[in-house]
Amino acid sequence: MKKFLFLVLLATGAATARAQGSNANEPDFIVPSRPTVSNPAEFQKPGVLQLEYGYNANFHATGVSVEQDTPLSLRFAVNRRLLLELDEDSPFSQTSGGIRATGAGDTQPGIQVVLQHESDSRPGVAVAYVIKLPTASSTKGLGTGRVDHALTGLISKNVHGTTIDFNFSYVLAGRTSTSGHVSSGQAALALSRSVSKRFGVQGEISGSSRQDLQPGSLFALGAVTLQVNRRLVLDSGMRFGLTSDAPRVGVFAGITVGIADLYKH
Repeated sequence: MKKFLFLVLLATGAATARAQGSNANEPDFIVPSRPTVSNPAEFQKPGVLQLEYGYNANFHATGVSVEQDTPLSLRFAVNRRLLLELDEDSPFSQTSGGIRATGAGDTQPGIQVVLQHESDSRPGVAVAYVIKLPTASSTKGLGTGRVDHALTGLISKNVHGTTIDFNFSYVLAGRTSTSGHVSSGQAALALSRSVSKRFGVQGEISGSSRQDLQPGSLFALGAVTLQVNRRLVLDSGMRFGLTSDAPRVGVFAGITVGIADLYKH
């Protein structure tokens, strides 16, 4: 599923690496987009190919007892204003009524453009576009089998050592019940802060409105991060469903690594 589509997307909130950067005018070698739903308006050093990999498990959603996936993301900074990304959620599995279905997840290529770099007096501002390619099986119930489009605005600002990331999205999703598409909205607000030279904490509230047959939901997330070095960040934490149709609880862990500096001679 990792086809030769060189990458895509919106950048996710949370940046212990960014908060610890020594020079605000120079991007950090890596800027993790996981584990939050929101993404930062700015990203890693130009030329760096960043890989993110993790494990997610959600429990006790409506009609689904356990949902698991291993999200993989490749992010490439073309320059300081342009990011390309490719996301995959494979393998993906759901257990319902004691029956487990496993297969490939959906594929999401995208692009992000920085409109305004962050400074002492103004936030970073960016826009992103992502398309969901329906590579997950709809017959197994792992996906909708329809193409979705998402246009996102991203705003980020560091205030007294705390990084604030706010994202708001317009989603045009393919209907599963009839032909055509249906509109919905998503939003996420994340706070990230370093508590020592290597450790950081993150908190986030995120939610979405109703989308065709899928009800709206609201989540809270808490995470800790460990910056091993400038090329490697680890994360883990929990998320909690705040609405009746959302999974009650979820756990996650992952890694962000700068695997290559393609512009380095």
